[in-house]
Amino acid sequence: MSGNGRLTRRQRRRLRREHGRPGPPGPYALLPWLLMGLGSFSNLFQGETPSPWIGGAGLLAFNSLYISVVFRGFVKEKREARATYVLLGAMAVVTFGLAIGYGGSWLLFFPLLSLACGTVLRKRWLVVTLFGLAVSACAIAVWRGDSASTPWTLAYGTFISGAVTSAILTLSETVMELRATRQELARTAVERERLRFSRDLHDLLGHTLSVIVVKSEAARRLAPRDMDAALSQVADIESVGRQALTEIREAVTGYREGSLATELDRARSALTAAGIEPSVRRSGPPLAPQTEALLGWVVREAVTNVVRHSTATRCAFEVDGNPERVRLTVTDDGRGEAAAPAPTPGIGGTGLKGLTERLATAGGSLTAGPGPAGGFVVTAELPVDAPGEENDDPASPPTLGR
Repeated sequence: MSGNGRLTRRQRRRLRREHGRPGPPGPYALLPWLLMGLGSFSNLFQGETPSPWIGGAGLLAFNSLYISVVFRGFVKEKREARATYVLLGAMAVVTFGLAIGYGGSWLLFFPLLSLACGTVLRKRWLVVTLFGLAVSACAIAVWRGDSASTPWTLAYGTFISGAVTSAILTLSETVMELRATRQELARTAVERERLRFSRDLHDLLGHTLSVIVVKSEAARRLAPRDMDAALSQVADIESVGRQALTEIREAVTGYREGSLATELDRARSALTAAGIEPSVRRSGPPLAPQTEALLGWVVREAVTNVVRHSTATRCAFEVDGNPERVRLTVTDDGRGEAAAPAPTPGIGGTGLKGLTERLATAGGSLTAGPGPAGGFVVTAELPVDAPGEENDDPASPPTLGR
């Protein structure tokens, strides 16, 4: 679609080829209506028209202007150009001159002029112009008294020709634009699902691999001294791997639900294996699934950063809630802001930035930065019953890394 939301001729042709459905009629569909001028053409050859050279020139000029205006009317850029309105005005001058000068069959040029107006004009200007043409055609027919049809029939035909032409073209163009919009929405849905899937896999694998590496290192250190403890770490690695496979399957199907309690349990295990002492304190009312999922991702992101960057020895998780809002605070005693390369001012790096945007969509907030006593502090606040995101999975994670 063009920048103004309208379809170009090339796009309309492509859509018709792709779908095999009728689109807006082309300008050639309006050319057969020029046969209405055969009566005037016949009068010229039969010598019934005074000054036949003037009449012939007028007939040639009218047909040329009609074809030019109709073809320009099917291209939006040309239809709205000043030259098109100049040609339409010249066509109106020729029509009035021939109708007043010759009457009879020449009055049938009024419906043709109306039809050309229907291809160019829209909305209020179209109604005003068609009404003026209909009244003028009726008045000239009454004044001349030699119209090929009754004045009222001529007036009605003049008005309805332009109105129906404009209505058909507008409706057809709207249908084509709706088809293009539907295709665009389908492409957007596919892109959104790809983005969700890539984010989920990135976060799931990043966190899981970090835990596996930490536990593998712990098992290697423990093996020479305590084989049972080392085997326990290996069992944890197996459990983490199986859980990762389950989460990846759920991510593929799009039905993965996060759990704050589950993430806190995993955080304890990962931090303990990394030699970091965890502590958890939780209070407050039960949380909605969307809130649980979002806070679970905050815990996962915070733990991943603590294990990767902080060199901390302790990490505390505190969940406080009231009937309206809940707050999660994650505090470590590590290197603070220096633990994350190139942090984003005020909210950390890309991972925490993505979480900030996601929580803001759900009516919450996220702050992250050095703590007053050192270390790094991540604070998330959400409504107890946080709404899900309208066009995305509320449990879908942002990109990893501070």
